[in-house]
Amino acid sequence: MANPPDSITLPPLENPQEEVDWLRSHLLAWLDTEYLPEPANRAIADRVVQVFLRQRLEGEVDLGSMVMAILTELQAFDFSQSFYGEFTVANAVGDLLCDRLGIDRCCGRSTTLDISPP
Repeated sequence: MANPPDSITLPPLENPQEEVDWLRSHLLAWLDTEYLPEPANRAIADRVVQVFLRQRLEGEVDLGSMVMAILTELQAFDFSQSFYGEFTVANAVGDLLCDRLGIDRCCGRSTTLDISPP
């Protein structure tokens, strides 16, 4: 039986607004590039950063737990005007955070950060 992967710890929260701005801009760029730019993308990014910030301010440092919190919160989000769903968005956040930390995720595109925000 394979061993589970090590958990990924996020660095201490030093500048919350900077982290929120970074995540919002990069997630929005990813959403707009992956399929089509659509008005719902901004609402999705805004909701994600609300959850992200709340979790970080409550002391969450585990990336897996962060992704699960975002996934759980997004289950109540209305994705009817979007190509996306909660799993795709939560996984994209995990990928973006791994890329920012310089963690190799393997497979496919070398980095989600290949898509730069405007």
